[in-house]
Amino acid sequence: MIVWEDRDVRFDITPQQMKMRSGERVVDKLDLIEDTKGNSGDRGRLIISNLRLIWHSHNMPRVSLSVGFNCIINITTKTVNSKLRGMTEALYILTKANNTRFEFIFTNLIPGTPRLFTSVIGVYKAYNSSKMYRELKLRGAIIQNKQLRILPQEQIFSRVNGVWNLSSDQGNLGTFIITNVRLVWFANMNELFNISLPYLQIASVKVRESKFGMALVIESSEASGGYVLGFRIDPSEKLHEVHKEISSLYNVYSQSPVFGVEFIVQDKDPFALEGINENSVPRAFLLVNGDQPSGEEEQYTIPEVDEAEIDETVNDTADVLAAYLADGNHYDREPTFSNELGLAIEKLKEGYTLHTLWEVIPS
Repeated sequence: MIVWEDRDVRFDITPQQMKMRSGERVVDKLDLIEDTKGNSGDRGRLIISNLRLIWHSHNMPRVSLSVGFNCIINITTKTVNSKLRGMTEALYILTKANNTRFEFIFTNLIPGTPRLFTSVIGVYKAYNSSKMYRELKLRGAIIQNKQLRILPQEQIFSRVNGVWNLSSDQGNLGTFIITNVRLVWFANMNELFNISLPYLQIASVKVRESKFGMALVIESSEASGGYVLGFRIDPSEKLHEVHKEISSLYNVYSQSPVFGVEFIVQDKDPFALEGINENSVPRAFLLVNGDQPSGEEEQYTIPEVDEAEIDETVNDTADVLAAYLADGNHYDREPTFSNELGLAIEKLKEGYTLHTLWEVIPS
């Protein structure tokens, strides 16, 4: 199963690549976001999923980008000079993909709201702390008193005793734990000698001949190191039963992957998301649920703010002007005669007056 969405940075993606893949969910959507470094002066929409950030221009949707959370090296804030907002605080993201570094700067054109920062950073932290769902782990602290430390979205289906790990000449006797998201083996004599292999990183599951007889052979993906893992289970009937169960769970997982970034719906009212073939997802609380046992999650809150609307009654006149200029189409408005000025001016946006726009600098 190939998942590129969280592991790549792509530019000018196709509508098909912009769609949510199986297991990917939209967490938040923000309009009036400027890609300040790459497309300065262009209003766009930022879509935050549990795997990546998607930005596309409002005027030219083909101008777009996809930034996988696994590519992110650092997230911080920077003071930048935006064509649409002037000097302002923006979200700075440093990434690395295919040995190339990319920098992204996103500016929220709506003044006075921190949601760009809280949403992106919150989802990134939730993603970054749930790596056990997606990455192969060797010799990790995953077993305690012969019991698996279960992840929040994990369910154990089977526990198989008497499983030999064939990685050494003499083999090591241990136990299989088969769940809905991964396959775990640990040695009976030393529970720190273990492996946690998510289905996401499995390339193939086979039964074939080895120097130890018939064995279960599991190959991991190249992204996880391309390991070939051999296990012997006696009798042969039990070996084939385990192979069938793992293969079945792997196929189920492939149809509906569990990536581990969990969020709880807070607002029942869905919001529209144009251009994405995915059910709308309301505002959410994000749960950080990586290596922590269930019940110890840390919460990141996304504020309840309607980004698509501008507060026209704001008292700060500089913010009024910034909000007015945030509409990239203001220069296309038709001229109209102003009785107050006695000359032709462009038609004002609804909710604005000459008085509020004229007094840009308070006296």
